[in-house]
Amino acid sequence: MDSRISQIKLRISRLRDALRDADAHAILVPSADPHLSEYLPERWQGREWLSGFTGSMGTLVVTRDEAVLFADSRYWTQAERELDGSGISLFKIPTGAATHHIGWLAEKLQPGQTLVVDGQVLGLAVAQMLRNALTPRQVRINTDLDLLEQTWENRPGLPEAPVYEHAPPQATVSRADKLAQVREAMARHGATHHLISSVDDVAWLFNLRGSDVSYNPVFVAHALLSADAATLFVQPGKIDAALSARLAADGVQVKPYADVRAALAQVPLSAQVLIDPRRVTLGLREALPPPTRVVEAINPSTLFKSRKNAAEAQYVREAMEQDGAAMCAFYAWFEAALARGEPLDELKVDEHLSAERAKRPGFVGLSFSTIAGFNANGALPHYRALPELYAEIKGNGLLLIDSGGQYLGGTTDITRVWPIGTVSDAQRRDYTLVLKGTIALSRTVFPRGTLSPMLDAIARAPLWAHGLDYGHGTGHGVGYFMNVHEGPQSISKAVPDANMAMEPGMITSIEPGLYRPNQWGVRIENLVLNVQHDTPENGQFGEMLAFETLTLCPIDTRCIEVSLLSDEELVWLNRYHEEVGRRLAPLVQGDALAWLNARTQPLSR
Repeated sequence: MDSRISQIKLRISRLRDALRDADAHAILVPSADPHLSEYLPERWQGREWLSGFTGSMGTLVVTRDEAVLFADSRYWTQAERELDGSGISLFKIPTGAATHHIGWLAEKLQPGQTLVVDGQVLGLAVAQMLRNALTPRQVRINTDLDLLEQTWENRPGLPEAPVYEHAPPQATVSRADKLAQVREAMARHGATHHLISSVDDVAWLFNLRGSDVSYNPVFVAHALLSADAATLFVQPGKIDAALSARLAADGVQVKPYADVRAALAQVPLSAQVLIDPRRVTLGLREALPPPTRVVEAINPSTLFKSRKNAAEAQYVREAMEQDGAAMCAFYAWFEAALARGEPLDELKVDEHLSAERAKRPGFVGLSFSTIAGFNANGALPHYRALPELYAEIKGNGLLLIDSGGQYLGGTTDITRVWPIGTVSDAQRRDYTLVLKGTIALSRTVFPRGTLSPMLDAIARAPLWAHGLDYGHGTGHGVGYFMNVHEGPQSISKAVPDANMAMEPGMITSIEPGLYRPNQWGVRIENLVLNVQHDTPENGQFGEMLAFETLTLCPIDTRCIEVSLLSDEELVWLNRYHEEVGRRLAPLVQGDALAWLNARTQPLSR
């Protein structure tokens, strides 16, 4: 048994001891922090610390005699490898939003037994589902205990990196104007106060950024708004005196992060507090005085920040040009090195591609960890090469590269697949069917207000026609120098709600895929912008939207089975490459320009 596995077993054993001491029978450890973030500061990476599973999503349940990790299809292979020998079993769930762990707990726990879950990291919506499932079975839920705090020796503290302003010209709307927007929305809801805990909403509202989590330029904070006051709760020392003064000039008071619960307890009993049940934890909700009226609705800032204005959209286009130029330089180097027979591997892809992005104006950092997967590793949608586990790039096959950057003027996310050596007919077929899905959705025109999950089938239809499918969503929203995954829109199999309506200015990914376990994977991803679309009917049947493709990088035509493309698809691809060449040529030179010209040549039958 290696030391890592022995450590995991020891930690689980200590946790079970704590369960018995608390007279409890099970603990639920979600992948969550007090802000219900997707990417977590180290302090709240308890699920990973306990289980050894490093995927970004998953839920751990530990009872006195069992331990189970619930993970979706993106992580099954990774989880099986990382859990091997730990005594923790894998429960395979279909999607990241699944709640199978709740049903599992309802089956396993007996009347009179107790489930422990830290209320400070438990979302309101999930808390209600737990109660609905367990209370009828007379299972108690204790949300006041943080057993991780008792068992996690040398647990990391709160992040200490400084907070900084997202300044003009890229910050195109002032802090004061954003506060006014949100207050107008509060008034429409009849709310006197508004609690905001999601870190991306806080960062957007105050035009602030940070580095408390990897890849997303956000910081750990809460905010409490009233009609005439705003308080930002953040760890002392993260905001300097000059920034604090500028915040004060806009009516924003800075208080210690730990004071938020006390501030909520002092909200007037006559207050009506707007909270988003999907973005606020049970612990904070329960800090409000019991008589306080609560208005449950989506954070207005979530809707506002999803709709980029015209100035922001233009900065995103410029960021895409810089990102595309960086990729041209990288791919020119990569193909030349491959032709020279230099030893290449997935780690070098990450290193060199990141270095090229870092040279571009406005670059701040990566928007997620680069996925470079050759052949079988490309079939793992969330694979990441590590020094102890990576593949050399040699022989024949497909190399999938999913990467992105954070720029002052936007966030990028792109996936391309490149041929290595000889590509088989089966690989060409898979690649082309995925490309057909990307093109089909990219060309779609749809009514404004269409619920985004309704668009999902359009990208899948070319694959479905051949009995094929993929396990992840087709598209996620993307922030503006913000989180690479942003709502409320989601082009996926999610159950739609009214907040998922597609509106002008939203940026979303289009990324169908196809994965052959232990063989290869294909995913072709662009970011697109919702734009108004004129029709011959002149709006008689309502306002229509279309997608403007923002991402600028050639789609490798060497992998395409041209006979599978329609004339319309071929026209779309050639027009896209014409635009890519026109926009990127002024930004590259030498080998990168030669590569760009070669890869954007029109494709014909």
